Amino acid sequence: MSAGMRKAGFTLATVPPYDFDLTAAYATYFKGAYGAESFVHGAFRRLFDLGHVLCLATVSSMAGADSPLLRVELQGESLSKNASTEVLRQLSNLLGIEQDLAPFYGMASQDARLAPLVNAFRGLHVPQAPTVFEALILAILGQQISSGAARTLRSSLIRTFGKKSVIEGAPYYAFPCAEALSAAGMKRLRSIGLSLRKAEYVLNIAQMVARGDFDLEGLRKVPDEEVIRVLSEIRGVGKWTANWILIRALGRTDGFPDTDLALLRVLGKLLNRDAPEALEYAARWSPFRSYVTTYLFAAVRSGRFDELYHR
Repeated sequence: MSAGMRKAGFTLATVPPYDFDLTAAYATYFKGAYGAESFVHGAFRRLFDLGHVLCLATVSSMAGADSPLLRVELQGESLSKNASTEVLRQLSNLLGIEQDLAPFYGMASQDARLAPLVNAFRGLHVPQAPTVFEALILAILGQQISSGAARTLRSSLIRTFGKKSVIEGAPYYAFPCAEALSAAGMKRLRSIGLSLRKAEYVLNIAQMVARGDFDLEGLRKVPDEEVIRVLSEIRGVGKWTANWILIRALGRTDGFPDTDLALLRVLGKLLNRDAPEALEYAARWSPFRSYVTTYLFAAVRSGRFDELYHR
């Protein structure tokens, strides 16, 4: 650790039930590492870029799902109290520690199709991007391509344009800020594999945020319908993307990307119905469709869906 590097330790209480392993694994797509996050040997890590300081957060579980406590270690140069407070705030969003699953579980217990899913993933909270900007950029990267291709683009974007910190001999990369992506320009964005359209969308959003023309964080105070309307006015952002922002950035309980082809496929398998009938049935899960969507993708990504539903 360099002479200017400081460490600080904290304990965070979560709303039970909270399964840290499941939540951290979902945040990294059950791959061990995904984008700016990693979850290896029980330790979840993320490098945060606060503009004036880079801070590595390492999180581990201290207790079981019914009385969950998380141990957090922060490392960074010139790590002030304010910086630590901001990292802990973003980390709380990222790991969904304040979400109350009880109302969702109450609803799901009355639905025979959801019960196996909820029992298998009990304590999974919905991970969220630390900022709305990050969630929006990542959603655009993932539009109309496979999850594997999206993972490659996400990794390339972060390693090319994000800030890097080497801590105890290991390199870590932060998600790039709006100013960095704005300064990159079309040519460099295209060089990492972005299509012309996606590069235009990313550059446009980054420039708006960097100039202060668009307060994305202000959407946290806006009703769901208004969030969808406002975001849909941005080039490259439609209802699908806006609903993922409700789920993965704003912590809303009823985001539902009902045009997502992967979601439609798994709904059809879950309910043994065609897409229109499955969507009609799914309406009864409101206002908890964000959780249903997350749990369904958890079952698919972890490879447990067929096991749970005997497919």
